[in-house]
Amino acid sequence: MRKVTLEQITQKREEIINACEQLYQTMSFREITLKEIGNLTSFSRPTIYNYFETKEEIFLGLFQREYDRWNEDLTAILNGNEQMTKAELSDKIASSLSGREQLLKLLSMNNYDMEANSRQELLTDFKQSYGRSMQLMRMLLTKFCPDMSAAEIRNFIYTFYPFMFGIYPYTAVTEKQRAAMKEAGIDYIYQSIYELTYSCLIRLLGR
Repeated sequence: MRKVTLEQITQKREEIINACEQLYQTMSFREITLKEIGNLTSFSRPTIYNYFETKEEIFLGLFQREYDRWNEDLTAILNGNEQMTKAELSDKIASSLSGREQLLKLLSMNNYDMEANSRQELLTDFKQSYGRSMQLMRMLLTKFCPDMSAAEIRNFIYTFYPFMFGIYPYTAVTEKQRAAMKEAGIDYIYQSIYELTYSCLIRLLGR
């Protein structure tokens, strides 16, 4: 039997996650099945079980990759700037999240299911990427907001990260939802990811 290398395992896992990501552009978490994912890969559906035991594990892999991508954005902000005002930092962070709509979508819809139905080792890998984002955020605040105490930075993180769960539902609104709001007599002003995030950040950080 031919020995499978770590590189080959990684490639297969990425192919499965890519297929999941492609489906997630037009289908909901509930609609996507392992069969649907398997149809977009170069191997049979049963082969998926060699890499992921559940659909939730595949989504968790996608979720982890989204955090890794955002971590790259945060790292670029950290290393690419010597000084910034709080307003400038708010702008940079808000801009980074405006390009991570899929991360925000996963946060708002499937976080509990993904974590509850994934193996411990995969959940630990995911938490490392999640934890890295908080570490980078702490580093950004320490560098660019030197007047903030350790307690204030901690409170910022414990406020902003829960806030992120609600960004997508308030910004990705369907025509059906808009019509329902209008029929209910609710005069709501819709904002973009950037606008909503910047507004929160500037209030948490001040100018």
